[in-house]
Amino acid sequence: IGIGSLLCETLSRRQVEIGLVPLGAIGMSVFAIDLYFASRSLAPATEMGLQAFVAQVPHWRVMADLGLLSLFAGLYSVPMYALIQLRSQPTHRARIIAANNILNALFMIASAAIAGALLKAGFTIPQIFLFTGIANAVVAFYIFMLVPEYLLRFVAWVLTHLVYRFEVKGEEHIPAEGPALLVCNHVSFIDAVLLMAASPRPIRFIMDHRIFRVPVLGWLFRLAKAIPIAPQKEDPAAYAAAFASAVQVLREGDLLAIFPEGAITRDGTLQPFKGGVMKVLDDARAEGVDAPVIPMALTNLWGSYFSRIEVRDGERVAMVRPFRRGFFSRVGLHVGNAMARAEVQPESLQRRVSGLLGSQPA
Repeated sequence: IGIGSLLCETLSRRQVEIGLVPLGAIGMSVFAIDLYFASRSLAPATEMGLQAFVAQVPHWRVMADLGLLSLFAGLYSVPMYALIQLRSQPTHRARIIAANNILNALFMIASAAIAGALLKAGFTIPQIFLFTGIANAVVAFYIFMLVPEYLLRFVAWVLTHLVYRFEVKGEEHIPAEGPALLVCNHVSFIDAVLLMAASPRPIRFIMDHRIFRVPVLGWLFRLAKAIPIAPQKEDPAAYAAAFASAVQVLREGDLLAIFPEGAITRDGTLQPFKGGVMKVLDDARAEGVDAPVIPMALTNLWGSYFSRIEVRDGERVAMVRPFRRGFFSRVGLHVGNAMARAEVQPESLQRRVSGLLGSQPA
């Protein structure tokens, strides 16, 4: 458990990474269930000493299951406790932590009673581990569907650790509290997922309604409660509803992200910024919300699997060659200083994002 807890710092880039919670839940379920299967192959035995136990190779799998079950428990619990402290109001934090400890104690008592009842009903100890592993998987799935932020951050964590080498510069410019409008260039279909991974806070996105038709990604963005937007000429009602929802996000003190180019780049260059940013800011100010604008730039994503680098039938398309850049290709996010409303115009904002890109390709 201690090793798993210490691993959290290494795996989370020194921020509260709740994407590790599903990873911990998966690991606990897998190794609790495997412990049942590992125990089935063991021959009946009386009490034995440590040396005799270790000398038998089948016991190594049992020890590995127990060790890894505990390690993933550490990965699961540390981000949860950190999230409680991060998200709770300072005036209520001590009471919330105390309530959490009381609930933990109650669940430990309940689990001991359930284990006793199962033993009395004829369950063996390995079967109790099997029951616990399956129950943990079912409950975890229910919770992650109920609070999808865990699952979304897990997907973002996997993407930025197992698919890309993701480097973030200037993350301290993302506000720790209060509303803010994040503005970024649009290079690929997973730009939103990368921004999620860089922010310790949840982000709501305004996204082209067509991206919700993409298999898997569309489901993921719906889960993230992304705000679909359509051109005003195409669907005036959806256009108005998108901006109303965007202002609501800022009014509630949350982070809102927008890709002002309006579409994913088809040639890897920064496209002209449209006026949607100004409308969001003006509508928010009309309701008394003055949110800072945080410029961002994603780098080195052009040419990746999720960018429109391939040409098919004369059209630029993405997601054609899964391993066109191999694994662990380096991508980045540069976050700039906040801009006040008075200095924000589409042209000035585009220059700021272009400056963050520097000489690096999108």
